[in-house]
Amino acid sequence: MTTTTGRMKTAAVTDEFDHAAGAYDRLVGANPGYHRDLRRSVRRLRLPDRGEGMRLLDLGCGTGASTAALLAAAPKARIVAVDASQGMLDAARAKTWDGDVVFHRARAEELSSAWAHERLGGPADAVLGAYLIRNVPDPDALLRSVLEILRPGGRLALHEYSVADSPSARAVWTAVCWGVIIPSGRALAGRADLFRYLWRSVLEFDGRRELLARMRAIGLESVASAPLTGWQYGITHTFVGSRPGGAW
Repeated sequence: MTTTTGRMKTAAVTDEFDHAAGAYDRLVGANPGYHRDLRRSVRRLRLPDRGEGMRLLDLGCGTGASTAALLAAAPKARIVAVDASQGMLDAARAKTWDGDVVFHRARAEELSSAWAHERLGGPADAVLGAYLIRNVPDPDALLRSVLEILRPGGRLALHEYSVADSPSARAVWTAVCWGVIIPSGRALAGRADLFRYLWRSVLEFDGRRELLARMRAIGLESVASAPLTGWQYGITHTFVGSRPGGAW
């Protein structure tokens, strides 16, 4: 069965992100711990030597919050940030970036090793996908693309909502969405379609155990998850894994 969010992913979600791009930073800035938690997920990649000589890929970069988290941890790395929304990319590019950071419009699940060689100069040492896998029509296709793009031993971190395993997390998520996120989104962006989609998409997405199993099934190893702190405890998690066949 195709869910409401499934239909939106194949048709309108990118347009909604385009529409909300101008207000997006104000919205996420009102979320306590939003930027702190992105930095924590990046630290869980365990990037050595401030990223010197590394190629890093930020998939679903949005307006650049996840890119900034990568840059803070790895200021000496080459970072390529990708998003399907032109509006989000325009907002990200308008910021000042003190490092080797470039932005590229593409659908994350359609990237290949040839693309990585062209844009990154070779396979990625690490990939970050923040609030991404839940928004693609085919999560397995995304994970297969990541596996192809990573070098042997390269690491992936997914920073994502997952509440299916916890009735209390589902209840908190629904209360926060209808009490704060949806009204704020309507006030700042002029309509609430994207924020109602956000609420539904999180409720319909994989539970933590299901996503970990999905990552293992696609061929990632050393797969694990860890929670984020604060009000999002049990709601937002870091999921990590690596491509087999090499050392860090």
